[in-house]
Amino acid sequence: MVFSSAFFLCVFLPVVFLLCLLPINIKIKNIILIIASLFFYAYGEPIFVFIMIISSLINYLFGLMLSGEKGRKAVLVAAVVLNISILGFFKYTNFIVDNINAFFHAGISIEKITLPIGISFFTFQAMSYVIDVYRNPKLSQKNYLSILLYISMFPQLVAGPIVRYSDINEQINNRNPKEDEIVKGIMRFSKGLFKKMYIANVCGTIADNIYGLDINKYAFYVAWLGAIVYALQIYYDFSAYSDMAIGLGHMFGFKFKENFAHPYSAVSIKDFWSKWHISLSTWFKEYVYIPLGGNRKGKVKTESNKMIVFLLTGIWHGANWTFIFWGLIHGVANVLEDTILPIRKLKNKVIGNIYTVLVAVVAFVFFRADSLKEGFGFVKVMFTGFHFDRLSLSVALGNLSIMNVITIIIGIICAYPVFDKIKNKYFADKKMGEYIAMAGSFILLFLCMIRLSSGSYNPFIYFRF
Repeated sequence: MVFSSAFFLCVFLPVVFLLCLLPINIKIKNIILIIASLFFYAYGEPIFVFIMIISSLINYLFGLMLSGEKGRKAVLVAAVVLNISILGFFKYTNFIVDNINAFFHAGISIEKITLPIGISFFTFQAMSYVIDVYRNPKLSQKNYLSILLYISMFPQLVAGPIVRYSDINEQINNRNPKEDEIVKGIMRFSKGLFKKMYIANVCGTIADNIYGLDINKYAFYVAWLGAIVYALQIYYDFSAYSDMAIGLGHMFGFKFKENFAHPYSAVSIKDFWSKWHISLSTWFKEYVYIPLGGNRKGKVKTESNKMIVFLLTGIWHGANWTFIFWGLIHGVANVLEDTILPIRKLKNKVIGNIYTVLVAVVAFVFFRADSLKEGFGFVKVMFTGFHFDRLSLSVALGNLSIMNVITIIIGIICAYPVFDKIKNKYFADKKMGEYIAMAGSFILLFLCMIRLSSGSYNPFIYFRF
């Protein structure tokens, strides 16, 4: 089930929300949310919902074992290995076998393993629980239903943000959403839905058109158009889901941390990762980078730790060399910024921003490409395809209708914190600003409902992870 569907908006969400508004015990509300979350996942994954349930049960048992005093480190290692093994089996088995066949001509044949939606997200949340309990045994949860709710909670189940257990454990059995929080949640959800329906989907259509071409036959401006609109698509698609998840959290009494903070306004790649997919970068920082030693063991070790983290970030995103290369691009850029490039010391933030956006856009070409060969071919055309021909011009103009151009311009402008500055400057009256934002949110929601009436299916990019 997707947030941007008529069934979710008109049936599922109203029913679940109204049930949770009833003056009933918090434990009953949690059971309602668990049933709703399992139905939400089973709606698209009727078989794999059992994988999630089993994962939550196993990690609940590991949490109980970690509350003791003996063998805690062995239990933690077993928990991490088992979680990684489950994720690895579903996500990387076919990739590993394909590469063995390619490199060694082994001829191994196995059936295609279907990837459960959102397995990377709920596995990382499960690992967050056991690691947090290892660090603080007092966090061990005796009630299995609380762990099941934490891992299966539908607002952030299939595409994040990744919620750390230590950040939310107290909210599971102690929350009471106020009217202003509910309104704030509806507004945030409406904002995300609009970003998805009117910016991400439009940019996605253009990107699909261009990436579906044999790009070597076209000029540089066609490739740049494809690269730019995909960079906009993935940002607005993923940040839209995070907006909606955070908004739903407010509506049900949960406070999820921010996941995006205008990353395309960053002035370095390091700054970019403090604003992009914040929950993932925080997860890797807390559970991988710091345990490896962080920056405490000298410059060489620090930079090698960063490369390990970005390599794992690429692997986490998908079983393809393109994702690994995308992660390595960001890792190399981070290391170069710390050792050679004076990017972060620049007083001219415009130059720093141009460099950052350029690296991010080029890296996303590989993220979108089906193979490294396709990615390198696309980038080659971007930087060497300097010719003008009727075919390329026809493709470019065919994808640049007036509405598409307006959407791209709005997408670029809103990728920067423009409206935040306008709000702070011209809406000093907090109440007036809130009323205008509220009215705007309901207008956005109305526009989205109109577009949804077409009945088109529009899944989020990060569903595949």
